[in-house]
Amino acid sequence: MIYARAQKAIRNSNYSEAIKQLEALQSRFPFSEPARQSQLDLIYAYYKARQTDPAIDAADTFIRENPTNSRVDYAYYMKGLVYFERQSTWLERKFHVDLSNRPPVNARKSFEAFQQLIDKFPHSDYASDSRQRMVFLRNRLADFELHVALYYMRRGAYVGAINRAKFCVENYDGAPAVKGSMKVLVDAYRDLKMTDLAADAERVYADNYPADTKDILQRKHWWSLL
Repeated sequence: MIYARAQKAIRNSNYSEAIKQLEALQSRFPFSEPARQSQLDLIYAYYKARQTDPAIDAADTFIRENPTNSRVDYAYYMKGLVYFERQSTWLERKFHVDLSNRPPVNARKSFEAFQQLIDKFPHSDYASDSRQRMVFLRNRLADFELHVALYYMRRGAYVGAINRAKFCVENYDGAPAVKGSMKVLVDAYRDLKMTDLAADAERVYADNYPADTKDILQRKHWWSLL
């Protein structure tokens, strides 16, 4: 039986053979129950074989064609997982390469997939892991917003810096980058001579980071040293 051969290949970590068998099953018996199950197995096999685009396409197809299936949460989870691991290469992960200056396209897509899973299936077996990954992704997205805000600050584009810093503060509450974004707001408003807004930003900063209040009140372009 084709499905049995595919399962054996997966157990043996022979994912290329598993993909071959699962694709054959779907082609020959497209409307059978084993073929429907094989769609989920195929997502996993593509993922393990590092065939990211086919894995995402397979997940999207299952979600679209089986919205009420009891295992559709798995498809959302695998989609998020594929995008999550697509953020960096294994070599970058090995050497802990800083990705904050890289546009987080895959991080955003991963976050969205996990968010859909949480919203639709809050009690899913995959919900807990998804939430943990979302914390990491939220911090990654916030880091990029701060990176761009600092880029604008160094070039004197203070309005652009304010927009990116505000977006970080408003959308990624609790992320470490929020602190730096608040400092950007204070400095940018000061440079634009917008004293009332600078004072408001200082108060918010002082309320949230009382131990570092002296730092923010000092008039110096701290970001120029980064």
